[in-house]
Amino acid sequence: MAGVADRLRAAAAVLGEVSGTPGLDAELLLAHALGISRNELLLRQRDLAVPAAFDGLIERRLAGEPVAYITGSRDFWTISLRVTPDVLIPRPDSETLIEAAVEHFGDRAPETILDLGTGSGALLLAALDQWPGARGLGVDISPAALAVARDNAGRLGLADRAAFRIGDWAEGIGERFDLILVNPPYIARDAPLSGDVLHEPEGALFAGAQGLDDYRRIAPQLPRLLRPDGLAAVEIGYDQREEVGAIFAAEGLEAGVRRDLAGHDRCLAVRPSPGQESQG
Repeated sequence: MAGVADRLRAAAAVLGEVSGTPGLDAELLLAHALGISRNELLLRQRDLAVPAAFDGLIERRLAGEPVAYITGSRDFWTISLRVTPDVLIPRPDSETLIEAAVEHFGDRAPETILDLGTGSGALLLAALDQWPGARGLGVDISPAALAVARDNAGRLGLADRAAFRIGDWAEGIGERFDLILVNPPYIARDAPLSGDVLHEPEGALFAGAQGLDDYRRIAPQLPRLLRPDGLAAVEIGYDQREEVGAIFAAEGLEAGVRRDLAGHDRCLAVRPSPGQESQG
């Protein structure tokens, strides 16, 4: 009978047909089948046996199902989240928004945080974990997504600092916030897609013919929501810097860019213009 290392190599060879990270996928799926962490799997390979359930998990991955949906979890920033097909899978690219916020606040800490389109709660809960004195509000139009976010807040011990409400972006919200996090849909309706994204909720992905529709709705709301020294960290597609930046500039907002680990434009760091700060 093949050992763990051999089975992992064989699984990775097969998964190379559908995944850009076949070795990692195989390790995560085997760890899930064993009910242990990936780190424990790697440390204890010689002591473990491969369960029968592993083959079924590999078949699901070969059919295109994302690893995060198979295992029901995904690590993000400093936290681990439960994910379901009702929410977008948190990605390392989105951690760029938290990095932008950490840079902006420096030795300070935001007291109030708003997460528009919260999904799994990834951005809000990562920020609350980063700043233990902060409180936050997550808004989403999907009741199913909000159920996942609330569950994650409870699992992480953050339910007393994280509130969630159903809503259409920031409509009906009157208070101001130190930090606003936004990862809106930004894929053009006719863009060719492949891989994991094919299994994710369409409402979290597509935003009109150019992928800009939701930015046009969000930008006019930000001036009344941001505190004078606050920051809105907004995720963008790698080729949308100029178009989205112009949308925010039309509302009197300044937007710098932060790149992700691959060097792609990924986050607009949006601030009130000096004129708006003096009015605030």
